[in-house]
Amino acid sequence: MAEENLVNQNALEAFTTLGDYLEEDGWFPQRMGDRFIYRMGFNGKNGRVDCFAQIRIELEQFLFYVVASVKVPDAQRAAVAEFLTRANYGLRIGNFEMDFSDGDVRYKSSLDFEGTELLPTLIKNAIYPAVQTMDRYLPGLMAVIYAGKSPEETIVEIEGDLS
Repeated sequence: MAEENLVNQNALEAFTTLGDYLEEDGWFPQRMGDRFIYRMGFNGKNGRVDCFAQIRIELEQFLFYVVASVKVPDAQRAAVAEFLTRANYGLRIGNFEMDFSDGDVRYKSSLDFEGTELLPTLIKNAIYPAVQTMDRYLPGLMAVIYAGKSPEETIVEIEGDLS
């Protein structure tokens, strides 16, 4: 029981560190009720997105989600799934996800900090690649959804010909 309390204390301290970092870095986080999640927005070069920073208390994990501002219509979900799979290949930090039931697209970055302190540098190194990656691929996502562009062609335009 004492060991469990130590785990929870570490995670609670991580949530405080996360909130302090987000405030100091100008993210203007808003806590979501009594949950261990902050919500904030990010304005990139290619659009605005919602971000969610969460501490999984019981697992001592930090999850950061960047949610696209558009839901993928049902008819385009297969093409977007291909686009996201192609985009995921080779990404070093994080990955794209799509909920097939509602068309939500997000980018996820995460850290397991079990038994160690969640430092502000680790938080920064998880969130900035996530928002930058979503911003980089957002025009391609929109092109696949609304302009009917092929996923393969769109990825080549974003990443260059990698073959």
